[in-house]
Amino acid sequence: MTFHQFPDYATLSQYTAEHIAAIINQKPDALLCLASGDTPIETYHRFVDLVKSDKVDISQCTFVGLDEWVGFGPEDVGSCSYYVFRDLFTPLNLRPEQVHVFDAKADDLAAECAKIDAIIKSKGGLDVLLVGMGMNGHIALNEPGTPFTLGCHVVELAESTKTVGQKYFEKETTLTQGITIGLRHLTEAKEVILLVSGAKKAPVLRDALRGPITEQLPASILQTHANGQVWIDEAAGSLLTGF
Repeated sequence: MTFHQFPDYATLSQYTAEHIAAIINQKPDALLCLASGDTPIETYHRFVDLVKSDKVDISQCTFVGLDEWVGFGPEDVGSCSYYVFRDLFTPLNLRPEQVHVFDAKADDLAAECAKIDAIIKSKGGLDVLLVGMGMNGHIALNEPGTPFTLGCHVVELAESTKTVGQKYFEKETTLTQGITIGLRHLTEAKEVILLVSGAKKAPVLRDALRGPITEQLPASILQTHANGQVWIDEAAGSLLTGF
């Protein structure tokens, strides 16, 4: 694991966008799994700018969705895929065969998990996994207590995740389960980038990087990844003096 603190969110976002572009320039057919949520939005905007200015060619890339609220899809404002399509996939004008996301409205969610597992396996694993971190330390929707060995799976959401998740919806919405990439895919990914921004994440970030590696704090798994990148802004790192 390597660690870098940036002076602000804008600098963090620009650096991340340029880094992802550099990876694709080295491997044009890269398989990428990119998170939704607030933290990567500016990274996506800047990455789109790089693509549109011909700094990187994504025509051979494949993208897989990270996670989704069960019962929701790209057409639902508040869903995970809604925001990734809005901020990244649609502006990039990707072909349908380049994008694979969970159908969280499917009758057979186990088959959806198997589908994404198979895509990742067929490509030899993820080249880039970009994730954020929840207030309880979750990565994707791998809640505290999730085994590090799982592939894609359905999860019962923690109460804190249900509460925080409301911010993405226009009105109060019942959230019960998620479907998500597993932490096994994280450990097997060629590169993992954890983005953390804002002072509210500082306590859990400190625990994830300085505390024990434990399934009770999923983000602590980054300590074990040889090519894990933890990139933060100064606010998120406020409790990591001397790290």
